Amino acid sequence: MGYLGRKIGVSQDTASPTQDGTGGGIVSMYEHGYFLRQGKLTTATLSGLDATGGTVNDYTENGVVYRTHTFTNTATFTVNSIGSYGDEVEYILIAGGGGGGYGDYGAGGGGAGGYRTGTVSAPASPGSYTVTIGAGGHGGSASPHSGGAFGHNSDINFPSPITSQGGGGGAGSNYPQPSGQDAQNGGSGGGGGYGLATAGLGNRETNTTNPAPTQGNDGGAGQSGGGGGGGGGSGGAAQNAGYRSGSPGGDGTTSTLAFGPTSPQTFAGGGGGGSHSASPDAGGAGGPGGGGAGGPSNGGAGGNATPGTGSGGGGAGGAASTDYVGGNGAGGLAILRYQIGSIATAKATGGYISFTPTKTVHTFLASGTFTVTDASLTSVDYTVVAGGGGGGLSWGPQPGTGGGGGGGGVRSSDPGTPAPRRGSSLPVSNSPGVYPVTVGAGGAGRRFDNGGGRGSNGGSSTFSTITSAGGGAGGGNTEGSLDGGSGGGGNGGAGGGSGNTPPTSPSQGNIGGTGHSPTATFGGNTGAGGGGGAGGTGDPGDANGGGAGGGGLPSSISGVSVPYGGGGGGSGANGAPGGSGGGGQAGDNNNPGPPAGISFPGQANTGGGGGGRAGGPKPDRSENASGSGGSGIVIISYTT
Repeated sequence: MGYLGRKIGVSQDTASPTQDGTGGGIVSMYEHGYFLRQGKLTTATLSGLDATGGTVNDYTENGVVYRTHTFTNTATFTVNSIGSYGDEVEYILIAGGGGGGYGDYGAGGGGAGGYRTGTVSAPASPGSYTVTIGAGGHGGSASPHSGGAFGHNSDINFPSPITSQGGGGGAGSNYPQPSGQDAQNGGSGGGGGYGLATAGLGNRETNTTNPAPTQGNDGGAGQSGGGGGGGGGSGGAAQNAGYRSGSPGGDGTTSTLAFGPTSPQTFAGGGGGGSHSASPDAGGAGGPGGGGAGGPSNGGAGGNATPGTGSGGGGAGGAASTDYVGGNGAGGLAILRYQIGSIATAKATGGYISFTPTKTVHTFLASGTFTVTDASLTSVDYTVVAGGGGGGLSWGPQPGTGGGGGGGGVRSSDPGTPAPRRGSSLPVSNSPGVYPVTVGAGGAGRRFDNGGGRGSNGGSSTFSTITSAGGGAGGGNTEGSLDGGSGGGGNGGAGGGSGNTPPTSPSQGNIGGTGHSPTATFGGNTGAGGGGGAGGTGDPGDANGGGAGGGGLPSSISGVSVPYGGGGGGSGANGAPGGSGGGGQAGDNNNPGPPAGISFPGQANTGGGGGGRAGGPKPDRSENASGSGGSGIVIISYTT
């Protein structure tokens, strides 16, 4: 097994596209011969464990070729033979998420299904093992004011059985009828509701108070005079509900087990809590990983969780109507992984290592060290992307809107980068051969709880002597945008921040767009500028809306052309889109609540700037925050 032209999948005859659209296919005998001739594949490589069941995918990570089996429905994992790499199987097992509750005055979100991961050994004698995938719990309904149902357990009947506990259902409410249902415990706990504020507890197997290993987290408490709490997530507990507003669901957990380091997935987020009926607030957002959003005020069903993620459903918003039910929880899943091969040793260590037909690629999603181990390696190419800037936020009575965050600076020597922006390859040596790598964080957006204003600049990324500057913050209220790798978008008639700061040659970014002069206080016809992008300037705002973020700079260093460092969109009467390369969409004045009115963050590991935001006059509206910038990335390649 090898890695050729990003060809991965089920078989050489039936392609199975991966999430990043790169297609599928195990290498053919001709391609297998290519690796043999190049000394990149040994005859022992294809002698790993042989098994069937679920959806099959192959990929390479750090020189090891893995096969995965993903189950979203109950089926059988059959081991036909044990190969030369042993019988060790890694797993992720996620139960069904709990349903969101129903209630006239804000119900709780459902808790995520239990999330367990580890390693098991298949038996010495091959056999078949049932993989049971638990269904999600149904959302609550007005019969009467019921809470959400439990998610169902997921199991794998290995010789040492593995069980993940279903997520707890979100609470209903007991007003105006004292007939609601409390939040439930589970893998992650359901959120509390109006008048039934106590949250469900996470990490609770049946008849067990302290299972090992842990599975999830607690839900958020409801507000006795307000909204519902979010359901707990596998990666974090939910916040307690605010006055009248539902709280977001707890975070899910991100894993690269299914598709490898280039395609991370997030699972098992908690459902958002529903809002109070007497308030204009929206429900809490679903937790990252697929949680359903809480229902909005004055009547709104809770959102269903994303199928196949084990996430919780959203709690219903306040409304005396049987139409507005709690959202359904999502069914769980299982992922099994084992080694089936290996590729020749790279000439350096550090980051995630992958291979194209001619190049070895080291990808750093977080800070680390690139260490040269082979004296024949004397130069490398690089793409160094800094963190994107956070978007700005404006809210009444201040005029104007929030500018988009600037994209993180991008410096690249990759031949796929356009010539005017391409730098030179970097000399390296194995004496001593140690080169620090820093991956910059995205700049924070601005929230109501710390007042309107500009966001924060992104963090710088470095590799050896190459430094890319973080994106500039978008302007907001009376605070102007900031300079950076690419500049932040201007607000209220102000100019955008300067790009390529500090100056480099070739340049690393561009200027942000100018904000349109406000003609009125909050809600007037004024648009903020889009953040500058590494590949283009941000657009100016106008009376019709915000300016789009500048486009990112493309690089093909990973084997596929990908833009990096896109600017965030500027907000206004119509929120503008972010630029290619991970820029976040801006919120707009005409839709103060989700989904159209929210701002989106820059995409992680792209250096995209966050979207700007025009908020409202109520500082407890936690969904009205500008988008944070996306984190950066450092990619290094050399001839294999």
